[in-house]
Amino acid sequence: MNIIGRGSQVDDWNTQMFLYESALKEINTKIEILNDEFIHVHKYNPIEHIKKRIKTPESIVRKLKRMGYEPTIENMNRYLSDIAGIRIICSFTSDIYKIAKSIACQDDVEVLVVKDYIRNPKENGYKSYHLVVAVPIYLIGGSKKAKVEIQIRTIAMDFWASLEHKIYYKFEGNAPEHIYEELKDCAKTVNELDERMRLLNDEIQKVNRDLKQDLKQGTA
Repeated sequence: MNIIGRGSQVDDWNTQMFLYESALKEINTKIEILNDEFIHVHKYNPIEHIKKRIKTPESIVRKLKRMGYEPTIENMNRYLSDIAGIRIICSFTSDIYKIAKSIACQDDVEVLVVKDYIRNPKENGYKSYHLVVAVPIYLIGGSKKAKVEIQIRTIAMDFWASLEHKIYYKFEGNAPEHIYEELKDCAKTVNELDERMRLLNDEIQKVNRDLKQDLKQGTA
């Protein structure tokens, strides 16, 4: 069955995309609730912003063909994990693991794949934390599960990844070697910046705790 067809094929396509869109809404709501809890309960906001998207039919077809599969709905559901995608941008590297753990431990979230490109960066310097999860979508006729890919990264990591993505498509994967080398050097700079910012934030938090303790002792 072709991904884009007529009649019942279109109905099947619309049904599948409805499930992916619903799963994306479900995960987005969970993340927003977690963020609200951090703000109101822990007085801390680890999430800078959230991006979400659904792959276009053209992008789905291209990826399936690149992987060597026929562009069918069955193959789309079986082999692709990033049709529905959400990206969480954090301030600090330490926030990434807090958020990932908070999502993964929810009862109705099934973790299918974990790829930690922060502790194990790609050869080109790419860093991010990836989760592929399945969530139930509750419909009139019962529940169905759909997959969502979650990417969690810092602002600096996201900036680097955005530039790398543009370069890749600009040169169709064949950029001059010196550009790739420069990207790798930039990745090192990003890593150093993230670490320095994390340490600075830790120091700020320590100073705040010490000030609160001094004020508490002064009023005792």
